[in-house]
Amino acid sequence: MAVETEAGISPAQPRPRRRLRLDLTTPSLLGLPLGWLVFFFLVPIGIVAAYSFDVYSIYPGPHPLTLSGWRDLLHNSVYLSLFWKSVKMSLIVSAIVVLLAYPLAYYLALSGTKRKYVLLLILIAPFLTSYLLRVLAWKVILGSQGVINTFPVWIGLRSADHPISQLLYSRFAVMLVLVYIWLPFVALPIFVSLESLDRRLLEAASDLGASRLQAFRRVTLPLSLPGIMAAFLFVFIPTLGEFVTPSLVGGANGYMYGNQIVDLFGTGFPDWETGSVLAIFLFGVVTVLTVVFTRFLQPRRVAAD
Repeated sequence: MAVETEAGISPAQPRPRRRLRLDLTTPSLLGLPLGWLVFFFLVPIGIVAAYSFDVYSIYPGPHPLTLSGWRDLLHNSVYLSLFWKSVKMSLIVSAIVVLLAYPLAYYLALSGTKRKYVLLLILIAPFLTSYLLRVLAWKVILGSQGVINTFPVWIGLRSADHPISQLLYSRFAVMLVLVYIWLPFVALPIFVSLESLDRRLLEAASDLGASRLQAFRRVTLPLSLPGIMAAFLFVFIPTLGEFVTPSLVGGANGYMYGNQIVDLFGTGFPDWETGSVLAIFLFGVVTVLTVVFTRFLQPRRVAAD
């Protein structure tokens, strides 16, 4: 239709073309990541669970559902004792890493230095190299011809024929390397929690007569507990199922629960049913611990007056 104006009748204006817009709603954004998670995470876990109940098997023939693998786990003290050994080692490693990382993160976050981000970059610089290369480097350092054994010989404290044999292929070696590997990872969540701390609370504590130690104990430490717990969980869960580091530097004394799972799947006489049972049991323990810890990691909501 024409539009009548003072100057006369003008031709109808053409309608603008509608541009195609991407649907950026929540279901569209989450569809691909959720599909990836289901296909590459949940489906493999379901397959492993089927092997644990002997629904699937590497041996031919019919395989009815059975709970024999789970009964063997509960009645076999070897697997459970190995699991608790791994739990104790993971707890010790996680506690040591948190104790070492907290002062480092505290200095980077609250010291006021202008170079804190440069120091933080130096802290995470080891991640530029391979995890496997760093573990192998420690294997050389702790070996009989390594730096630690060579230095006492060089200064005349020990004989070259009597190296310190407790360094390599022991629980100590496994925990030492794990502490080294996870220390930068743990410092990051603690640094973030301390970096977001409201400095006015510390100033108020100082104005009220609190010493630096009292302000740390009553203000800084409670407010940084979510970061500490997140860091602890961040170390404990991976080290509980660790198998690469114990295989390289642990030997028989540093044998962990993850090594048992790998051996059950990859030896010359594999037992996929028992290996799947151990894997699903570990997955269940980790899931429960994650749920419990996340309840403590939820930020507290303070109602405004």
